[in-house]
Amino acid sequence: MTNVLVLVDHVEGELKNTTLELITAARAFGTVGAVVVGNPGTTEKLQSALAEAGAETIYAAESDNADSLLVTPSVDALSALAAHLQVPALVTATATGNEIAGRTGARVASGVIYDASSVDADRNAQVSIFGGSYTVTTSAGGASPIFTLRPGAVDPEPQAAAGTVQAVELPGAGPTAVTITSFSPAEGGDRPELTEAKIVVSGGRGVAGAEGFETTVEPLADVLGAAVGASRAAVDADYYPGKFQVGQTGSTVSPNLYIALGISGAIQHKAGMQTSKTIVAVNKDEEASIFEIADFGVVGDLFKVAPQATEELKGRK
Repeated sequence: MTNVLVLVDHVEGELKNTTLELITAARAFGTVGAVVVGNPGTTEKLQSALAEAGAETIYAAESDNADSLLVTPSVDALSALAAHLQVPALVTATATGNEIAGRTGARVASGVIYDASSVDADRNAQVSIFGGSYTVTTSAGGASPIFTLRPGAVDPEPQAAAGTVQAVELPGAGPTAVTITSFSPAEGGDRPELTEAKIVVSGGRGVAGAEGFETTVEPLADVLGAAVGASRAAVDADYYPGKFQVGQTGSTVSPNLYIALGISGAIQHKAGMQTSKTIVAVNKDEEASIFEIADFGVVGDLFKVAPQATEELKGRK
């Protein structure tokens, strides 16, 4: 019997790490059912990995146009299963995931909790509020509450299960369905994806320009095998592309290590990275608010500190 549903994140026939995190977190509720939405054949490619991760049942919601419709197939599949099984559901806390969660909650007349860092068997969730100033325990009403889980908040712990596949019929596209007419993958380079990276090196206004990112932030990130992030101030100043913005209006991250270079620590930025397991801040202003949440702080010139760290790390490889 399925006690909780997770919506599977996948790309090009492979599971994203966020799916493993969802399945691990979902075990707090009991037996996990994984919902796969995609074109025919998608579930077959993912079945083995999902079983190894801990999915007891795999619900295959496949149709010829599932990948060409925006959001609605996932909402249709997740809401139908949640309404039938009367169980909670977990979705990754991304822009798309949050929209799916909101629509699903409305359909099943249940509450939605966004950007949770953990959930428990009593259907409670830990959530950071007021820009990360407080962490609260909250719950949602209804038979099938929906939780969106912050990427990186949970360490994946695979626990093999049966992985039995069960087909789910998707309805046809409605008159208001949005069709994706073209798709071009973003150029990610050799660095890990920002929301899934175990280490993130971010730069702020103190980096002083695009050249500062190129000569100071990126070399440190590359020697650590890290993703590169940026504060909103740096993005607004055209120091770095907006898709790398970390914060309330950008990506939410929760890596094992977050290094903030020249970031003052505005509340909007802290909201997007406060749950990082270890935070290291480098800033020449000893009064910078980023030091309030940093595990380790360096008051100094980032253009001296970061290159020294980079060279030291290179020497240890």
